Amino acid sequence: MRKRSLRATVLAGVVAGLVALPSLTGCVVDESALDTQPLSLQVEKQPEIAALLPAKIAEAGVLQVGTNPPYQPNEFKNRDGEIIGFDVDLMNAIVSVLGIKAIYNEADFDKIIPAMQGGTFDIGMSSFTDSLEREKEVDFVDYFSAGIQWAQRSGDNVDPDNACGLRVGVQSTTVEDTDEVPAKSAACVKAGKDPIIKVKFETQDQVVNALLLGQVDAFSADSPVTAYAVKKTDGQLVQVGPLYDAAPYGYPVPKGSQLAKAIQAALQYLIDNGQYQQIAEHWGVEAGMITRSTINGAKG
Repeated sequence: MRKRSLRATVLAGVVAGLVALPSLTGCVVDESALDTQPLSLQVEKQPEIAALLPAKIAEAGVLQVGTNPPYQPNEFKNRDGEIIGFDVDLMNAIVSVLGIKAIYNEADFDKIIPAMQGGTFDIGMSSFTDSLEREKEVDFVDYFSAGIQWAQRSGDNVDPDNACGLRVGVQSTTVEDTDEVPAKSAACVKAGKDPIIKVKFETQDQVVNALLLGQVDAFSADSPVTAYAVKKTDGQLVQVGPLYDAAPYGYPVPKGSQLAKAIQAALQYLIDNGQYQQIAEHWGVEAGMITRSTINGAKG
């Protein structure tokens, strides 16, 4: 998850750690050609919720949003360079409830919160994991529950808790790369078994294609990322094993800002009236839906 990673730093510039394998038969999936299109929803302004907005934002009529694509399916660019995704559709619905517009500003992931604190952005939207450590600096409006989820090819039999000796794909600099897979591998070695062969790629598209081509036996990624890959590969891949380390995704806003209450109320309106579910199902991430939006819902 996006803590000190999922890409808490900018993604590495080259593919690292790819094991050289003989050419394998199979179709590489061009994920950009399969991208889900944005969902257009008619959401009416709710004046009593809009009244919660800070005066400066209400008067401007826009919400300046800091985001860091690519991170399918939450925020990424389509072939025309437009930022789309689950997070974008949901934020568009939120600002519709508030009667304002969202302007999406691309930034390095680790610079979004400092820029927001400095007044450049009003809010962050980049699959941030709400953590107790981050709550010391900003407030979070929680909108989704994510964890770590493995995937395998349909018909294979991979056990994420006993993957010793297997090749496991990860996106470089993610929690799966830096923490989760290394910890599982260390447990294998401690038990006298072969370590997990971690295979790193620059992008998640490359991870998915490596699994489809048999260059890895499984991959590990955030649950919405895995769910989207399964949806887009039309039965070629399946989720395997339990959900690990579930935690909330949240929108960071300045500490103590009235904006948190406005965003929370707008989000809860969408949850209660079904638009939230429509958006989640459209992007294939309904497993992480929540029923109650909270502010600063991180657990120790």
